[in-house]
Amino acid sequence: MGVEDGEPLDEKTKRMRDLLSSFYSPDLPSASLRSNASFSRFATLDTINATSFDANHYMNLLVQKANLEELLKKHVEMASEIKNLDTDLQMLVYENYNKFISATDAIKRMKNNINGMEAKMEQLTEKMMSVQSRSDGVNTSLLAKREHVEKLHCTRNLLRKVQFIYDLPTRLEKCIKSEAYADAVKFYTGAMPIFKAYGNSSFQDCKRASEEAVGIIVKNLQGKVFSDSESIKARAEAVMLLNQLNFPVETLKLKLFEKLEQFLLDLHLEYKDLKDASADVIELPSQGNVNVSASAAAHEASIHEFAEALHAYRVIFLHSEPQLFKLAQDLVMKEFEAAHQQIKKQLCSADLLAIIRVIWTDVLLLDEVLPGAALPDFTLQAALIAVKDYITCALSHLLLDISDAFSKIQVMQKEGTEEVHPLQTAFEASKKAVIQGSMDVLLDFHHLLNENSELLLKLRVFTMEWVQEGFQDFFRKVHDYFLLLCGKSNSASQDRNMIEGVPGDKVPAGLVLVVAQLCHFIENSAIPRITEEIASSFSGGGIRGFEYGPAFVPAEICCTFRADGQMFLHLYLKMRTQRIAVILKKRFTTPNWVKHKEPREVHMFVDLLLQEFEAIGAEAKQILPQGLHHKHHRTDSNGSATSSRSSTLRDSRMSRSNTQKARSQLLEAHLAKLFKQKMEIFTKTENTQESVITTIVKLSLKSLQELVRLQTFNRSGFQQIQLDIQFLKSTLKDIAEDEAAVDFLLDEVIEATTERCLDPVPLEPPILDRLVNAKLTKTSE
Repeated sequence: MGVEDGEPLDEKTKRMRDLLSSFYSPDLPSASLRSNASFSRFATLDTINATSFDANHYMNLLVQKANLEELLKKHVEMASEIKNLDTDLQMLVYENYNKFISATDAIKRMKNNINGMEAKMEQLTEKMMSVQSRSDGVNTSLLAKREHVEKLHCTRNLLRKVQFIYDLPTRLEKCIKSEAYADAVKFYTGAMPIFKAYGNSSFQDCKRASEEAVGIIVKNLQGKVFSDSESIKARAEAVMLLNQLNFPVETLKLKLFEKLEQFLLDLHLEYKDLKDASADVIELPSQGNVNVSASAAAHEASIHEFAEALHAYRVIFLHSEPQLFKLAQDLVMKEFEAAHQQIKKQLCSADLLAIIRVIWTDVLLLDEVLPGAALPDFTLQAALIAVKDYITCALSHLLLDISDAFSKIQVMQKEGTEEVHPLQTAFEASKKAVIQGSMDVLLDFHHLLNENSELLLKLRVFTMEWVQEGFQDFFRKVHDYFLLLCGKSNSASQDRNMIEGVPGDKVPAGLVLVVAQLCHFIENSAIPRITEEIASSFSGGGIRGFEYGPAFVPAEICCTFRADGQMFLHLYLKMRTQRIAVILKKRFTTPNWVKHKEPREVHMFVDLLLQEFEAIGAEAKQILPQGLHHKHHRTDSNGSATSSRSSTLRDSRMSRSNTQKARSQLLEAHLAKLFKQKMEIFTKTENTQESVITTIVKLSLKSLQELVRLQTFNRSGFQQIQLDIQFLKSTLKDIAEDEAAVDFLLDEVIEATTERCLDPVPLEPPILDRLVNAKLTKTSE
């Protein structure tokens, strides 16, 4: 009825054990008396099963705390428990009684079985004594013969050893001839104890001959150690044999380590192009495909030989692990240096993965030989640098592709090569380099994530982060390159590779326009597509801290190139207007306008001006898209009243011949300007052909007006300007989009010329029309 040790007892089992204890140990009144005092102090309704239970106190406590219904319920429960306890107690007594009866029967059976054992034990003792006495007799009779046999056996062994000693020089000579140095060392080391004991007496000649042979063996083994024709494994075995001959091999340790270093240098020369070693199939002209690459087989054999040499060196020379660890790490670093050389030559991801697989295979082989070198972790750090270098170099080559598209324009202009649409060709090439080049680079990077090798799986998160960082830095470098190309940045602060890609000559205005439009293309087309590809394939990472923000921020890049596009467009307008301003300045500063002759035809500077406008239009049509707005004619402008007023005023002027009247009429024109409706001449330049051309025309006419205000004209000079402006009115309407604003600016030039003229008498309309038509006819021909 007991319970095994360590198992918890339930309430019923505890109660049964207490009942048995009270039944078999009735004389324990002292314990109950000792605990009555403590029970009376801390008694509760739950202490009825305690050994120090006080019935009177329990009843008093029960009556105080319980009502009548609870007392009746308690009475029923206690009556039931009493009946159950009586039944359990009766069953316990019956069970113990049965066990006592079974034990008594077992004891009786044991008594009956033991009665015949004593006689049998006495018989066994007598037989054992008889066997022992006979055995002693046999040993006594054979003792002398056994001792004689043992003496003969010892003599035989001794004779065999003596014969071996006498035959040792001959054995050693045979080993020297067959170069079985391991057997020779084994024979000599076996004979060393005998030579130490009897080498100076009985076996003096054998010892001397053996030592001479061993001297030859040591010399030959040293030759094998220092021989370049021997393998590293053979030299290591030679060192081991010398160590068994008690030769001071520490002097050879440094020499052998130098051989290992030299072997490593030679090994590095063999796989200067690791991607050949990673090829599974090579093609031979006459034999077709061979399953195993010759380079791969040679590389694998070299690595195995190197690993065996490291293992042998480690076994021979104890405590040499630090040097061997450094040597193995140097091997890994040399392999990665070869990989870096390939990366600089614009290596594709497939070749890079093949090289990394070869390196990882070599590392696993060396790790089995030198487990304490932690080569996998060391290789992981080197692979991190290699993959990051690969991503950086790939994006650098992409930047060079973009710069090549601009360099070709410079080269063609410098060499005088003619092309139909050079700017359009450069723009399309640069667009392709940006968008298609970026997609190709991302596709190449994506292969790094699909590799399932253990090493590249560890690099997966870093690769995602570096791709994002790489494109963020790539577009920053593109921004810097555009600034440097257009002369907006100091070359001292730029990368050397970027500076080498920038032409040394001054950048032409058309190239600036290409840069401006390319910035617009990057903002609106390239960045969204690249962002989508990065989000779908390279999202993740998380190695950057939150304080640094995301690695790739397309909104920031778009904002940068939006500002760049506007800046370069304004730079193009500035460069073109400055060139036109030089032509205008030369025109108005060269002649003496006070002594100008009567005009015969439109001046040549008008042709130069129109040629510039045509060149600008040709550049804009190659690069910029057409606008969606219609031309702004004179009748569509708010300044139509101004233009009609100017025409009326000019006609009235032409009808007067008196200078004083012209002066008074000029005063009237100034007063009329105060009340006429204002016109918005210069608006925001849009990224379209019409807007750019019109803006340059407006700026040029404004420069023309300012130059006119700096001169003083006679009547002929005034009439020459009138003729030139009239011809421009008939030609610029086909060039500029805002016809009303252009007419207004031309009228302003006439007004400024009138103000600066000493005798502002215009040409007669028939003469003016005849000269203009003659120029138009000549131009059309």
